[in-house]
Amino acid sequence: MHLLIVEDDQKTARALASGLERGGFSTATAHTGEEGFFLLNAQTFDLVVLDWMLPGRSGIEILKTLRSRGNKTPVLLLTARDAVDDRVLGLESGADDYLVKPFAFAELVARIRTLLRRSGPNEPLKKALADLVVDLESRRVWRANQPIELTPREFDLLAFLFRQPGQVVTRQMLAKEVWREANRITPLDNVIDVHVAHLRRKLDEGRAVKLIHTIRGVGFVLREEANP
Repeated sequence: MHLLIVEDDQKTARALASGLERGGFSTATAHTGEEGFFLLNAQTFDLVVLDWMLPGRSGIEILKTLRSRGNKTPVLLLTARDAVDDRVLGLESGADDYLVKPFAFAELVARIRTLLRRSGPNEPLKKALADLVVDLESRRVWRANQPIELTPREFDLLAFLFRQPGQVVTRQMLAKEVWREANRITPLDNVIDVHVAHLRRKLDEGRAVKLIHTIRGVGFVLREEANP
């Protein structure tokens, strides 16, 4: 997948490009609105990571022009502006998603992958990892052909992990995407940890291959890993 990063802060742009390339993406970088707009007209990209505040042509101006010309390339808008009116303006101008600075890089990658899935083929209704099978439509789960009973929250948690296979998801991401409480004053870390522990026990307890792993100080990842 080929991504365009339009970000005027060169240190931030280099960090984004380096991290995304390590994640398997190819990238091009622009540091001004004019340069970004030129590249969008000269090349084809699968997704654009677009800063709002740019020298010259702003991110919002670029968005409006792209959409007015029928360009449907997914755009993830980056900004330090978090007021409701700003979010509404960004989305109504044509952004597909909106991420407020500062942000966790893992969340940026997760949002990019989500946007790419939306713009590509429909997500399969059944997902599998090792001997674990999840049916997203019926909300049923099996491991080694044995049904596993999950609470609605546990299922939502597992489904979100399945949508980021092999990628670390942070507690902040889970609070926002699973609990839908990104603006809660009191962190949900303890609640999230309890639910992950319950889910891990149901899926992994007594099995040689573990699927849910804690990355200390960062979050959680769903991947196949045998006990040493």
